[in-house]
Amino acid sequence: MTRRILTTLLAVAFCVAGLTASGKVLVREFSGTGMGTTAEFEVRAPWILDWRVNSDYQQSLAIEVVLVDATTGFHAGLILKTKRAGTGVRLFNKSGRYRFRVSSTLTRWNLKVEQLTAAEAELYKPL
Repeated sequence: MTRRILTTLLAVAFCVAGLTASGKVLVREFSGTGMGTTAEFEVRAPWILDWRVNSDYQQSLAIEVVLVDATTGFHAGLILKTKRAGTGVRLFNKSGRYRFRVSSTLTRWNLKVEQLTAAEAELYKPL
């Protein structure tokens, strides 16, 4: 009986260790096909935006994503502007409460906000 309890405790410990080994945490995920402003989200630096853009009309797609300070409503920066399908990741080193303002034409988009550890952020290498 004690061997079974010990085995269970070890299994739980390994699971917990595995969960904390990677500090990346999904904060929010947004997807859509049109224009609009996302719900507010709050993040601590460092964090990344993992984006994906696609369309059935590759020659006609267009998207622009702007980061908006959720507290003031002010423009905090242009994040993405493209007329091509693709994916990408962008690192941010400023904490805050934000929203994304998305303007798109004939585009399916997906935006994932993920919190990182400082060690993970150091491994980030822009292309």
